[in-house]
Amino acid sequence: MKLLVDMTGKQFTVAKDVEPKTDQHGNQRSEKGTGRLMWSTQVIVLDKSGGDVIAITTAGEKPNVKVGQVVVLSELEAIPWATNGRNGVAYRSTSLHAAPAGGSSPAAK
Repeated sequence: MKLLVDMTGKQFTVAKDVEPKTDQHGNQRSEKGTGRLMWSTQVIVLDKSGGDVIAITTAGEKPNVKVGQVVVLSELEAIPWATNGRNGVAYRSTSLHAAPAGGSSPAAK
């Protein structure tokens, strides 16, 4: 089961340059089954209640986005995890790209 995030009324802005998603040995991870390389993009999520910083994982081509750029996501999935007494939520999107010029992301309207 996928837990998809409702992106209505939310704006996503790149907070840090895109980085390779790496394992504990520093090697770039690849997607199981496809072998596509994985990337991590830190974004600020804003809505009427305030903002949060999250890291979003994508697979495939490195997202061509810059710090400060508003981005559009497809199928943002929340993935709860628990390991060695720690827990949290990881986020993954099927795509992450720059919003059309001159406007905010469609989800922010």
